[in-house]
Amino acid sequence: MIIFPNAKINLGLNITERRSDGYHNLETIFYPLPIEDALEVNVWNKGTGKFRLHQSGLEIIGETENNLVVKAYKMLDEEFNLPPVDIYLFKHIPSGAGLGGGSADAAFMLKLLNKKFCLNLTDEVLEEYAARLGADCAFFIKNKPTYAEGIGNRFSPIPLSLREYKFLLVKPDIFVSTRDAFSKIRPCHPQISLKEIVQLPIEEWRKYMFNDFEESVFPQFPVIREIKEELYKLGAVYASMSGSGSSVYGLFKPDTLLPEISFGKNSLLYKGELTI
Repeated sequence: MIIFPNAKINLGLNITERRSDGYHNLETIFYPLPIEDALEVNVWNKGTGKFRLHQSGLEIIGETENNLVVKAYKMLDEEFNLPPVDIYLFKHIPSGAGLGGGSADAAFMLKLLNKKFCLNLTDEVLEEYAARLGADCAFFIKNKPTYAEGIGNRFSPIPLSLREYKFLLVKPDIFVSTRDAFSKIRPCHPQISLKEIVQLPIEEWRKYMFNDFEESVFPQFPVIREIKEELYKLGAVYASMSGSGSSVYGLFKPDTLLPEISFGKNSLLYKGELTI
């Protein structure tokens, strides 16, 4: 059985306050993006062990045991004693890009196992499992435009469709650590909530919708700022860094001819139409 975990972008991201536990409260809007990994699970009846992970495509740094698809499998295996499996993961969503690729893989793994082994878990129960794997993992269970608050784990649906718009996303050969992104953040409650801003015409988002991480990331990595500026020059109606970076996306009107651009030989370019 094969499934295709998709990326997400953040429409605005406001860091509202620092919590006593060291985390930060925020508000953002998660929006599905049609850049996809591929994930397949087959029952494995030979040899010993519970799982084997076969990874291809873009490189994933880290130990197998720390991969979120493995953690998702082990979580459900503890509850339901699942059969041994071969896990095939093809990575197309870049890591360290603010696109939620690892979280998407984890959530889609839970959905895949639920369906393949007839566990009959509801979306609400799957969200509870996903939340244990990461703050934004649960978003990918229902995978619809969502307003998120708290540490990015309290969700409200947003009646928003950008189906007619095109996107252009650039991922430079830069890794932005979460620590770097938070290094100069100054938490502040915005005067206008993203729930209100997103109801405005998209042409007005540029004036009111911001990603607070840009304030700390742009001075450290000027090329990321340059990408955003270039997307506006190319005609984007709205452009922003996604999450804590380093990818930057632009939203374009449907009649726009999206160009080929590059920010270094190892930069990645994705473009297409929004599908939700």
